Amino acid sequence: MAVLEKLNSQQAIDLEDKYGAHNYHPLPVVLSRGEGVYVWDIEGKKYYDFLSAYSAVNQGHCHPKIVGAMINQAQKLTLTSRAFYNDKLGEYEKFATEYFGFDKLLPMNTGAEAVETALKICRKWAYEKKGIIENEAQIVVCENNFHGRTTTIISFSNDPVARKNFGPYTKGFIKIEYDNLVALEDVFVNNKNVAGFLVEPIQGEAGVYVPSEGYLTKAKELCEKYNILFLADEVQTGIARTGELLAVNYENVKPDILILGKALSGGVYPVSGVFADDHIMEVIKPGNHGSTFGGNPIAATVAIAALEVIREEKLAENAFEMGKLFRSELNTYIENSKIVNLVRGKGLLNAIVINDDEESETAWDICVALKENGLLAKPTHGNIIRFAPPLVMNKEQLIDCVNIITRTLKEFE
Repeated sequence: MAVLEKLNSQQAIDLEDKYGAHNYHPLPVVLSRGEGVYVWDIEGKKYYDFLSAYSAVNQGHCHPKIVGAMINQAQKLTLTSRAFYNDKLGEYEKFATEYFGFDKLLPMNTGAEAVETALKICRKWAYEKKGIIENEAQIVVCENNFHGRTTTIISFSNDPVARKNFGPYTKGFIKIEYDNLVALEDVFVNNKNVAGFLVEPIQGEAGVYVPSEGYLTKAKELCEKYNILFLADEVQTGIARTGELLAVNYENVKPDILILGKALSGGVYPVSGVFADDHIMEVIKPGNHGSTFGGNPIAATVAIAALEVIREEKLAENAFEMGKLFRSELNTYIENSKIVNLVRGKGLLNAIVINDDEESETAWDICVALKENGLLAKPTHGNIIRFAPPLVMNKEQLIDCVNIITRTLKEFE
């Protein structure tokens, strides 16, 4: 096949299947263009995007301000490494730390990298500030978590697909039930070497599990009581997705360490970061941690533009209102549905639970049918379908999407 020959969808899928590692199971659609809440496949069919690249495209596909910032910077300077200063990183660090209310930012590229960075900072703080004996620090995590798939992170995952045949696993983690304050305090009381508590304010990959009201507030209070760092992984829930700038803002919780990624980039370039105040971040010294691309001029410029769009277009406020409307409309349908048990979420991070077991193909089949009807979503954990459209979605578009979803569900009743 000539390089310039135009592919059709099946040819594109075949190329990936032949030459790419099979580490994903995509929905059978090949996208070639995106704008706002819409994407188009190679053949020109238009779809609503209800996944937003796992919430990386909160600002909508190809937002002109973000893309423009990237192009403009790419024509000047793309990469220096951190061996030298560049004229954009400090500007970005000042903007972002003031935006989220922290003293310092350590810039990285991907969400998993940011989580790994936060774990390293937490451990070093434990040895140098809390006085835990070196190599004895423990970090408490929650069952059914999703923080990435690096070796350290899968060591405290309980997803067998992510873990099997990738050992030996990294030690130093204690798993407890999510949304269980009794279990959390019990671990704190009985383990003098606990350094941190790593938690998702809403467990996204697990099926959009929203914890009980007050859980985050009380967990933070327990961390303060026992001198333990509260690490919030807001890679998916942050940057306005849940109807607040950060999901922890619903309970006025300030994490000791905040982890961001995905929409920090506006979906156009990998950007992630770890935020903390001086008394924590000062344990990191030259040579302790780094990344060739972390804090590069394009990433810094893109992130500023991405965060400005969130504020200027009031996307958190829109996510809050559109999310209420979405759940209200779906609940009306669910009242008389046999196929859907419930809808849950906050803002525009939502999921429906299909009335079938996790091993069934029903949720996948529904997503394939949704695709045929012009809406793209993806199952998680077998019987759950996550719905997370770009936050620029308006009421008319949302109602149109609800109609597509309910019409599709009726095919399976």
